[in-house]
Amino acid sequence: MRFVHATLYPPSPVTVTIALLPDDLVDQIAAGEVVERPASVAKELIENAIDAGAKRVQIDIEGGGVGLLRVADDGIGMSREDARLAIRRHATSKIRTHADLERIETMGFRGEALPSIASVSRFSLVTRTRDADEATEVRIDGGGEASVQATSRAPGTTITVSDLFYNVPARRKFLKATGTESTHVSDVVLRAALADPALHLVLTRDGRRVRDLVPAPDARRRAIMLFPDERLGEIEGERGGVVVRAMLGPPERARSGANSLHLYVNRRPVRDRSIARAVAFAYGSVVPPGRYPVGVVWIELDPTRVDVNVHPQKAEVRFEDSRTVLDAITRALAGGLGTSPFRTSSPQPAASDGFRTADYWQDRLSSSGVLAAVSSEGASAWGLGGESEPVPYAPAPAIAPLTRERAPELFGDGQSAPRGPFGGLRVLGQVKKTFLVCESEGALVIIDQHAADERVHFHRLRAAYESRTVPIQRLLLPERVELLASEAALVESQGEVLATLGIEAAVIGETTVAVRGIPAIVRRASPERLLRDVLAELGRTGSRAFGDAIDTALATMACHGSIRAGDALSVPECEGLLRALDEVDDFSRHCPHGRPIVFEIGFGELGRKVGR
Repeated sequence: MRFVHATLYPPSPVTVTIALLPDDLVDQIAAGEVVERPASVAKELIENAIDAGAKRVQIDIEGGGVGLLRVADDGIGMSREDARLAIRRHATSKIRTHADLERIETMGFRGEALPSIASVSRFSLVTRTRDADEATEVRIDGGGEASVQATSRAPGTTITVSDLFYNVPARRKFLKATGTESTHVSDVVLRAALADPALHLVLTRDGRRVRDLVPAPDARRRAIMLFPDERLGEIEGERGGVVVRAMLGPPERARSGANSLHLYVNRRPVRDRSIARAVAFAYGSVVPPGRYPVGVVWIELDPTRVDVNVHPQKAEVRFEDSRTVLDAITRALAGGLGTSPFRTSSPQPAASDGFRTADYWQDRLSSSGVLAAVSSEGASAWGLGGESEPVPYAPAPAIAPLTRERAPELFGDGQSAPRGPFGGLRVLGQVKKTFLVCESEGALVIIDQHAADERVHFHRLRAAYESRTVPIQRLLLPERVELLASEAALVESQGEVLATLGIEAAVIGETTVAVRGIPAIVRRASPERLLRDVLAELGRTGSRAFGDAIDTALATMACHGSIRAGDALSVPECEGLLRALDEVDDFSRHCPHGRPIVFEIGFGELGRKVGR
């Protein structure tokens, strides 16, 4: 028998010729780094307007910004010669020398944005300085030759971008639905408003005004204006030359994921998980790992201590001494909150969270002396603590006696049901209203009541979801929930998925959603918090399969509806929970987040421990 080797893609002949790429191809490659979607264009153009001293910026989009995106400002404008140069690569007015690059104080500086945008769109720039008699218009299609002519306009600049990616269809097909792209542009406008409170921003969508953000006297008022329902508290602090100003929500409003926590370094909006963790850690154990407060944190420090030239879209920064800066952020916020997160033990994150544990932070912060007590510099923003002595040790209470006075409320009596390995355990008591202490034939068995109930709820929810029969508990009155624009867009685009999960929600405004029903299995849950956390999971799919995101969302729902640490249970309820665990035939010894449910100590081992 003869085997024939074949390949779907035969190898190309090897060449060693090196050639300079044509300018239009170079611009398109640069555009691939700078221009991801219409929101990327809006961000670059709004930042240019801010650098030009604009007091008012209007953003108009059509077709989600793909058909048309126009940004008009009342800034200083450009001369005809500057307008010609502005569409050339690496042409900028913001830096001149290497020293300038080490001390960036403007929003933009690379000189890549305009030529990159012009290379993948039909581009028009109209600009006029205050002392010019006429305006200049520069037109360019897909990186071709520019045409320049005189026109009329009030002082300032208008840039119009049409048919984005018309000449790069491979990029255009990866764009999302019109509503989703519009939402991303709206988020860019919100972030710009938080960066510059004095700026008047107007956003229109297909001819309809959807945002009109009038100037605010300061950052505090701007944050309250943009998040009116979040009960933000003001916190200020300074450590080692790092000034931290924040408007943050109370711990009970913390959300899964950091999408609702807006971070700024020297007015620049950034995405930085280390900073977000430092902010959450300042709350101590009242905000569990994986959850982050809602609000805004503005960080200011010497520009020479931060490198903003590490990301094509300027979305990330790198600190000269990140440990010192993170220490300063946590200490400054902890002082304002009245907490000392280093005195209390934070609960460990679930195995699937992917976040660092409190031990990591303690190791990281110990070398800089932050493990010393963090003193309060005033009233706590949320009554989380204050100037107080460390809490003295108190012995744990004895095992709480359980009674049979209360009828089972959660699982039914199940007296006729056959007993499996969990249902066959004898319940001895409850410790700290958190752990069930049970006895089997050969061991002492400790059950985490929350993890166990979470596993049961997840099992039932998943079975109901797979059969598309999740029972819904409709609310007597719909609950109105104010969301981020991106979250509202997710409700609109994933409404059917939410319905199959048992959540009935409808968009009734730009960012307002009405929740009309939640899964009956988790009817104890807060509809608002349940919706927010499920949306956070559905919107954070990344490289995961969507089915994985559904599983994570179901796990989140199960957590909301489960028995909590601190809930007192009667004996019948404990027995009902144990029997319910026997229903679970997959990973019944772990909660859906991967934490163990049960811990056993064999009587032989117990005897050896006490010398018997």
